[in-house]
Formats: sequence, structure tokens, C-alpha cells
Amino acid sequence: MGDRRKRRLNSVLLVGAQSLSPESPEIDESHITFRFQAEGRKLRRVALIQESHRPRRGPELRPSAGNGWSLRRPRPPAARMEYLLHLTYEDGREETTCDPANPLRAPGPFGDKSVIEFPGYRKPSWLEKEDGLPRGHTSAITLESRVLDTSVHATIWAVEGAGDGELLPLLVVHDGPEYARYSGLLSLLDHMWSRGRLPRMRCALLAPIERNEIYSASPGYARALAEEYLPALQAVIPAPSGRNARIGMGASLGGLAMLHIHRVHPATFGALFLQSGSFFRPRLDDQESSFPRFQRITSFTSTLDAGADWAHPVPITMTCGTLEENLHNNRRAKEDLARLGYQVCLVENPDAHNWVSWRDTLEPHLIDLLNGMWA
Repeated sequence: MGDRRKRRLNSVLLVGAQSLSPESPEIDESHITFRFQAEGRKLRRVALIQESHRPRRGPELRPSAGNGWSLRRPRPPAARMEYLLHLTYEDGREETTCDPANPLRAPGPFGDKSVIEFPGYRKPSWLEKEDGLPRGHTSAITLESRVLDTSVHATIWAVEGAGDGELLPLLVVHDGPEYARYSGLLSLLDHMWSRGRLPRMRCALLAPIERNEIYSASPGYARALAEEYLPALQAVIPAPSGRNARIGMGASLGGLAMLHIHRVHPATFGALFLQSGSFFRPRLDDQESSFPRFQRITSFTSTLDAGADWAHPVPITMTCGTLEENLHNNRRAKEDLARLGYQVCLVENPDAHNWVSWRDTLEPHLIDLLNGMWA
């Protein structure tokens, strides 16, 4: 492909109304070329950190003219790509950094990442800023647990004009503050409420506590949420009686935890929204076997293999990125749940395991689930 064609493709690589600078990775129909200028750094190696395959660190860029480094690699089958650069200095020091030639960033709990948005990718329309948009009311509460001997902080969101004692259905969200910060969850709820596309409702954003421990199919945490946190929420923000007035939501381990809570305490939720759930299986997820709670998770997911109908199925919407290692165990979980009598769907999104991928599937899939249960 000629240089003119490559430049034309780069010119349509947009984020909103802002295009990538000429120094950013060069994109053609099948490949990406990364370039890095050392700018006086004495480097031994420069490697790409990416989400599409293991090892996550690699492949390496090669030295090029003018103290530069470059790498040409095939485009992943995705709508966008998050990445970092790992620098190894001649004295042995190491540094992980965003690509200084690429101004596009995706924030996350562990810092920003550089982003490539391939031609055709579009951000959700609800992210566009609208002056005068009605905002729901938010407040903060602390929920105590004797079972866990700790407390969890929660942010409560309610549609505009909701009364303190008004009975409203409740969306309960694991990693709630992260969902609000990195996936724009509350902005979505505000937008959909202002457009008349959301029922009157509340949302409880639960902050994680040692998430690798409590979200990994923990019986103690399941008991704490079912017997302590939900009753405490009911006392402060009353919901109609019955499990159908509550929907559970989570991503990664947080999604696994929501399914586990529902299975051991069936009265907790009337529906689930699970994104990239960590439904590990021994034969599918050997790469996760060093995770301290791997066996506890696989022991739980093995209970889904039972062939008989289950007495307490609920509607479940699942989403997962097509580049994720979790995709295979999500497909397996969907098959198992359907066999157990659940009404379940799996949405596969052309992205990886990250907050923007989860954000991009909230509408219409989360909104459809909320309306289907509560409208």
C-alpha cells in the first residue's frame, strides 16, 4: 500500500472531532507501525505491553535510525486497542509509560494507557456533553459487616426528584466507584433518565474491599451482602418487596461474585448484568492457575455443569471482549446457565478486558435489562 493511502487512513482515525497526530502509530488496512524516539535515553530494550495475547509484554520494538525504535505488527481484530511501552535502560532500570507520540489516553485504576481507535470505531453517543441535563441525586453511606468484620463504602444514586422514602427498584454494582469513574455509569443513567428511557430507580455503587479475596466466590462475602448489606440498604433506600426489585451488576471478578451470590442466596437478585466475568475453568484458564483463589473459583463454576433445571433462574445479560481470555469461559458459562433454565444472552464486543469495553456495551444492553425488569 502506498504512503498516500496510509496517510488517508490515518486522517480518518478520529476521537470525537480530534485526530491522531502524524507522530502517532501508523495504521493501514492490516498492520500497525509503532515508533518511539528515545530522546537521549540509553535504552537496552523497548517492548509493547498489550492485551491481545500472552506474553503481555511483547513483542519488542527494534532500533531504527536516529535513536528511534519501531515495530510493525498485524492489527488485532478489534475496534480499539489499549497499550503501553516498557523501557529497559542500559543500567537495568525499567519504566512503563504511555506512548508520548500518541495523545489519546484511557484512564484506569492503575493509570492511563495509550489508545488506538481504528477507523469505524465510535464512542457511545450518550457520552456527549449536554448542558442542562437533569442530574440524579447522589449520597454516600457506609455499610457495616459483622461477618467480614469490616465496612464497605457505597454511593447511592437516585433519579431526579426521587423522595427519600419512595419505593424504587435498585441496581447494585460491584466496583461501583470505578464503574462511575472509568465507564461513566452515572452519566449513562442521567442521560437515559433525561430521555425518558429509564424507569424510576436507584443505584448503589459498592466500593471493593480486597477484591481479589471477597469477589472470588467467597461464601463470607456472599453472606455479608445478602444478610447485612442489602437489608441495610433497604432500611435507607427502600425498594419494593421481592428479588425482582434488585438487579446485580459487576465486571471481571465482580461479575463472578454477583453470580456466586445469586447461586448461594437466590433471593438476592431478580436479574444480573455480568461483564467479562472471571468464570475460570481448569481446562480453559490454566494461565490463571497461580491466582490464590483459583481453586475456589473453579469449584464454584463446576457446580454450573449440572444438567438438571434449577429452581431459581433469573434473566442474565453477559458481555465479553472478543480479545479476552475470559471469552471461552464466558461462552461456557452461558451454555451451562441456559441448560439450567436461565434466560441468558452473551454479547461479544470487539475489544479487550478494560473499562472502556465495558462502557461501550452498557447501552443498549444494560438499559434493555433495566427496562425489561422494571418499566
